[in-house]
Amino acid sequence: MDDAAEYQKLRRGMEEAQGSREGHPQSNDGISTVVYSSEGDDLTINCDVEVESKSSFQREQWGKGVEFLFSCIALSVGLGNVWRFPFIALENGGGAFLIPYVIVLLLIGRPVYYLEVIIGQFSSRGCIKAFDMVPIMKGIAYGQVYSTALATTYYACIMALTIRYLVASFSEVLPWTYCLVEWGSSCVATGASAANDTSIVQGVSSAELFFTQTVLREPETLDDSGLGTPSWDLVLCLLATWVIIGTVLSKGIRSSGKASYFLALFPYVIMFVLLIRAVTLPGAWQGIVYFLKPQWSELLNPHVWYAAITQMFFSLAICFGTLVMYASFNDFNKNVHKDVIIITTIDSLTSILAGCIIFGILGNLAHETNTTDISQVVKGGAGLAFISYPEAIAKFKYLPQLFAVLFFFMLLVLGIGSNIGMASAVVNVVKDRFTHLPHWLLAVGASVIGFLCGLVYMTPGGQFVLNLVDFYGCTFIALVLAIAELLAVGWIYGVKRICSDIEFMLNVKTSFYWRICWAIVAPGLMFLVLVYMLFSYEPLTYRGVQYPPAYYMAGWIIWGLGVLQLPFWALVTIFQQPGKTFGSKLRMAMQPTANWGPLQTQKLEAYILHRKREADFKRPRGGYLFDNIFG
Repeated sequence: MDDAAEYQKLRRGMEEAQGSREGHPQSNDGISTVVYSSEGDDLTINCDVEVESKSSFQREQWGKGVEFLFSCIALSVGLGNVWRFPFIALENGGGAFLIPYVIVLLLIGRPVYYLEVIIGQFSSRGCIKAFDMVPIMKGIAYGQVYSTALATTYYACIMALTIRYLVASFSEVLPWTYCLVEWGSSCVATGASAANDTSIVQGVSSAELFFTQTVLREPETLDDSGLGTPSWDLVLCLLATWVIIGTVLSKGIRSSGKASYFLALFPYVIMFVLLIRAVTLPGAWQGIVYFLKPQWSELLNPHVWYAAITQMFFSLAICFGTLVMYASFNDFNKNVHKDVIIITTIDSLTSILAGCIIFGILGNLAHETNTTDISQVVKGGAGLAFISYPEAIAKFKYLPQLFAVLFFFMLLVLGIGSNIGMASAVVNVVKDRFTHLPHWLLAVGASVIGFLCGLVYMTPGGQFVLNLVDFYGCTFIALVLAIAELLAVGWIYGVKRICSDIEFMLNVKTSFYWRICWAIVAPGLMFLVLVYMLFSYEPLTYRGVQYPPAYYMAGWIIWGLGVLQLPFWALVTIFQQPGKTFGSKLRMAMQPTANWGPLQTQKLEAYILHRKREADFKRPRGGYLFDNIFG
């Protein structure tokens, strides 16, 4: 049989399967099966009835190819680079932390980043429909969207705090530089006039009290006071945040692509201004050396490797569905390999650059307060951005307001860039399902829902909730689903087929480096991290304070709603199959749908023929494990 005849037979089979929809009205996805046999080789294709309808749906594309690059930089380079990386590096060996960090970048971060970009570009689908490649595992994507939606709500809360500080930075006197009567006698002013006052380390700085008492109105515990009512000023800042996000989202991917030029590049202008200022401050180099000086003994500590993997995981925003979504707007034949190398390298270098800026300024703070131990002036997480850094700026003798405005505006731009990516992933999942709805309506709806959900973070106990949602709703869920994703793509769909798809799309062979990382190294190391995380698990605390039992229960419910998407959608997909036995349904649910492949009809037809040729001429090499990686 010649190629044309083979192709026509495949097309007839797809049309017949499409007509079988009426025979399976119970299936929401209309999934049925065609089996085509040639010379003893079975080519099994699950056929989705949306073959015709999808060809009429034209997916948006980036205005220019470089917009994908800048959008990914804006997504990946965010708050985690500015405040999480420096603190994580400091407490895990300083400069020695960079060694496991770079190793993890090469073995997990970059390979997984490349894999997700390839899946999105090849399929031109959002993260939910991208799992047509392994229908039984599409619960992974639902869980990732759920986790991303949670992250979007609390990320906007941090942006609201940033706007609050940005506005306060325009004051004639920075409001965190002096004490208020209601803060008590333990308050120590942190303004330039107190620069040589060594007592600052004995009390509580006005910068810390401004953050906890004035901005957050934070209680000591949640036992008696509960969450409280939202602060009106923070609610207005949250509203402003969502207005910005909704405006960029409302005009679609081309609008956010244009915004990416500013969101990706402008923060570096501010960073270099701050870097120049930082290195010229007294004591700055002691702070930078403190940050970069290796503590070699820490390399043997498993917690350091755990910290490196989790930092890389969240810094690059891998396994959250956002990269698949962004790549789905690429031209089908775009060579994304160089983009991935550039993005992952810039992300890591930005983390180091931010660390030098932060610790240069904190070194100056230690110098001004006659403190030899820089760790005494460092606070982790949000405290680094909203306490330690403002406290350091308060010591500047010249133009402290200017540098405060620059810093918080940089944080705002970084946060908005990341939040637009996360919100876009959620919006485009809905758009892929309801293609008739106008994009602006989805953007406005997502912004309104995000604003309403974010009100809980604007309460006095909001930071307690943020810490809870971050751990149970993002960190814990994402790690479990990431392992499942790599197993699904690498072993059910198969590394061998992924490499075949890459060759069809880009006409390049995939090296053993990528194959081994996808199949063994990345999922293996992530699994070890999960095991370590479970064995070292302790009840979550915020500022050393434990939560009431009801909050822990709420946290586990949040986690369960995300992880249980995997078995739930697996069972739904299995029972939607038209087979007669559970075993046949299971096998069919593990096969890609018939319209899996390029979105464009002509490329899909060529891909079907490509797969047929692969089945005819490529024979397995060795056992399945060997063939999947090296075949």
